[in-house]
Amino acid sequence: QVRLQESGPGLVKPSQTLSLTCTVSGDSITTKYYYWSWIRQPTGKGLEWIGYIDYSGSTYYTPSLKNRTSISRDTSKNQFTLQLSSVTPEDTAVYYCARDTAGHGSDYDLWGQGTQVTVSS
Repeated sequence: QVRLQESGPGLVKPSQTLSLTCTVSGDSITTKYYYWSWIRQPTGKGLEWIGYIDYSGSTYYTPSLKNRTSISRDTSKNQFTLQLSSVTPEDTAVYYCARDTAGHGSDYDLWGQGTQVTVSS
């Protein structure tokens, strides 16, 4: 059974860098052809796709967040990590990691449980 689990601080101060890790068990993040994604949902709003790192290590970021986003991976730990820089209170959201089967930002077959991140001083 494949599982995804997010981890990281729940509180980040404005202007700092948010860093979250997704640990995958039951499958390798190098397995073709999966796209390991980050998605967020602010309270009372819809889901927002942040980006992905795929099975080969290639990345894609949604244009609105591209300048502040970096997604990397550690294949030895079977983990991938989100870094979002220069955060503001508008970045407060529940952050999810998920497995995308097509790389289009909409075909998710597995999700982590999500982790609340609050940006506040």
